[in-house]
Amino acid sequence: MSLGSCSTISVSLSSRAKFLPSSLSSSVKGSSSVRFSNKNVACGVKVHASSKEANNNQTLLNITFEPFEEVKKELLHIPTTLHASLARQNYHDHCEAALNAQINVEYNISYVYHAMYAFFDRDNVALMGLAKFFKESSMEERHHAEMMMEYQNKRGGRVRLQTMLRPFSEFDDAEKSDALNAMELTLSLERLNNEKLLNLHSIANEKNDVQLVDFIESEFLVGQVEDIKKISEYVAQLRRMGNGHGVWHFDQMLLNGGVAAC
Repeated sequence: MSLGSCSTISVSLSSRAKFLPSSLSSSVKGSSSVRFSNKNVACGVKVHASSKEANNNQTLLNITFEPFEEVKKELLHIPTTLHASLARQNYHDHCEAALNAQINVEYNISYVYHAMYAFFDRDNVALMGLAKFFKESSMEERHHAEMMMEYQNKRGGRVRLQTMLRPFSEFDDAEKSDALNAMELTLSLERLNNEKLLNLHSIANEKNDVQLVDFIESEFLVGQVEDIKKISEYVAQLRRMGNGHGVWHFDQMLLNGGVAAC
């Protein structure tokens, strides 16, 4: 439609009322039409009510949106104290405490793996593939802890770090290789970590925290099962090798990213 002419468009309100908000449709009830005219307007459109409803002009042109009742109730729940979280919503204290406990688990496992890295990196042990593997494992567990800390803050919780236990520094064993001893301990830690994650998942389910459930499932549980399978295979392979050249061969495989040494 060209705005250069002075044409007028009449729109029947009876056929358009169903598309209007309830507050607006009630204000124009009984009106026969609304005229859209571009007269004396350079590039705009004016809205006029019919003569019978001239008093409704102000109502039509000044539409006010009032807050919903639900929003009013939410406003009452927004904290006003200085140190209270504004983002916290439907986040139970038990979920917050359980997540802090899991953060501590992740850091403790990372600490143990770091001790294993230091052991295999010694000059008189010199299994550099295992040293690399445990260093990367330590960093991965620490990354998991940091992810949980970020999530805790995102939900309006408080991160409360706990004391970590000092790990072993020696992994020699009289009956099996140090590599097998360390890998069996790794498998035990990964299985324990899985149990802790499932417990956290159970608490989130109990408190109907769908968001925390999704976070645990999407970020941790699948990878945890895969890690347990991988470490189980390493334990099985090391048990076949005994304590000798096979351990060196296995170490070279880890050092070369899964490629067996020739």
